[in-house]
Amino acid sequence: MMGEVQSLLDQYWTWLRDRTSLREINDWIEITTPYLDRHNDCLQIYAKRVNGGFVLTDDGYVLDDLEQSGCKIDSAKRQSLFKTTLNGFGVQVNEKALEVRASVDNFALRKHNLVQAMLAVNDLFYLASPMVASLFYEDVVAWLDLSDIRYTPSVKFTGKSGYDHRFDFVIPKSKVQPERVLRTITRPNRDTAQAMAFSWIDTKEVRSPDSRAYAILNDADQQISENVLAAIRSYDVRPIQWSNRDQAREELAA
Repeated sequence: MMGEVQSLLDQYWTWLRDRTSLREINDWIEITTPYLDRHNDCLQIYAKRVNGGFVLTDDGYVLDDLEQSGCKIDSAKRQSLFKTTLNGFGVQVNEKALEVRASVDNFALRKHNLVQAMLAVNDLFYLASPMVASLFYEDVVAWLDLSDIRYTPSVKFTGKSGYDHRFDFVIPKSKVQPERVLRTITRPNRDTAQAMAFSWIDTKEVRSPDSRAYAILNDADQQISENVLAAIRSYDVRPIQWSNRDQAREELAA
């Protein structure tokens, strides 16, 4: 088991390294990552030397893109979710830019946190449908509350690698069920499935041996590929399609 998990981690690092590119722009270094946004474009961040350390920023891309898509952070609920998400990764807002400060020693960790925050904010405000008034995350919260499923929201774990991973909900252990860790995935695809898989692989070894991971998948307006479901299952994560959520109610509520 240890060798299998190490092999999966090695594959992830290889994929991340081989699909990351750099370009110099004046005093900044543009870092193109393999992670995709809502438009299937690779996320880019920018790094600059400042006072012996580094500033890493998205240059305002995520918030500008959301506003241009008609999804402003103008409600108290969205403001609260936005701030909670950023706090979970230690990311600040400088005007509209998501930003972190890094040293030589923690550059990789801080870069990871910024990219994960960009993905989380991008996903957090992605509406399941233009006609749907609430966020998918809020729909999941409402369902958990209605189903009397107890949970702790927005929990961050530090994985074996030293990287932080934020999960949307943790359901504590009961007499009949172990700890359950949940993440909502608004746009289930190969990349979001792989990101969830890495988070769990890196985290599970520092949690209780019987802890379980679940991915709640939004299939309201899209059919989820069987390849995506199979990929999630192969990493010991249990997929819950939103249309079939009631089938998991008893298991999560126990």
